[in-house]
Parts: sequence; C-alpha cells; structure tokens
Amino acid sequence: MRKKPGVGDKAPDFKLPDDGGAIRTLQSFYGKTLVLYFYPKDDTSGCTQEAIDFNARRRDFEKAAAVVVGVSPDSTASHQKFKSEHKLDLDLISDETRSMLETYGVWTEKSLYGRRYMGVERTTFLITPDGKIAQVWNKVKVPGHADAVLAAVKALA
Repeated sequence: MRKKPGVGDKAPDFKLPDDGGAIRTLQSFYGKTLVLYFYPKDDTSGCTQEAIDFNARRRDFEKAAAVVVGVSPDSTASHQKFKSEHKLDLDLISDETRSMLETYGVWTEKSLYGRRYMGVERTTFLITPDGKIAQVWNKVKVPGHADAVLAAVKALA
C-alpha cells in the first residue's frame, strides 16, 4: 500500500481509459484545475449521490476553469451504463488494474462487520493547472462534499 500524495506534491501521472474508451493522462488536464475524485463502485447509493452532486455543479466548475473526473475500479462498460442511467456528464476513468488507485494511495484495507478487505477509500484531490496537489479530502462524507470542493476551486482562482 502506497502513501497518499499530499498538498504541494506533484500529482502522480496515470494512463487509463475513460468511459468512452479514450486514454487519459494527467497531462490531458494540464492548464485546467482538476478535481479528481475516487469512489468505490458505480451504482451504489453513496457513489451515485456523489456523482449526481458533482454533475449538478458541473457548469459552476467549468466557469471556474475546472474539470471534475471520477475514478473507480469499474470497467468502461460499467461507467457508460452508470452515466446513462443517471444522466451524468462527467468523465469517469476506469482503473480495473488498480494501478492509479494504488499510486494515489486510495486502495486500502477496509473493515465491515469485522471482515477485512481491500477497497477504495473515498478521496478527492484538487490539482492545480500545473499538476500540483492543492488540497486533499480523505474519507469523504458525501453530503455537502461537492459544494466544499467547488468553494476550494473558486478560492484557487
């Protein structure tokens, strides 16, 4: 398990497919503020609400020259279905190999009812246009999170 990058660190690069099959890298987003949010699974209640909340504020993020991108270990096909089902207009990156999840330190041991397992720790990174991490939200609670991230994006401008 890797250490999670922190504020001031250069954001780790990645090379993975998005929901449309296009290969995305960190450089794909240079010049824009990047909100990179990691979530456990498409179509679960918390993950769905988080995506809907970010999507509802998409235009406000765009006005602030920011792009919001979600990342999970789900397949591109799962992401396509998830986006279609919930009318989402966000980019979703598929990390089936968990390489990016591990690099960003969000693939962690979790516990539920005494059972230990590996999974995604809901985390959001705010990355500046030049690729530096400006803020990190760990163990995110969904209610109010999109608003808090939007406020941080606006404060960067």
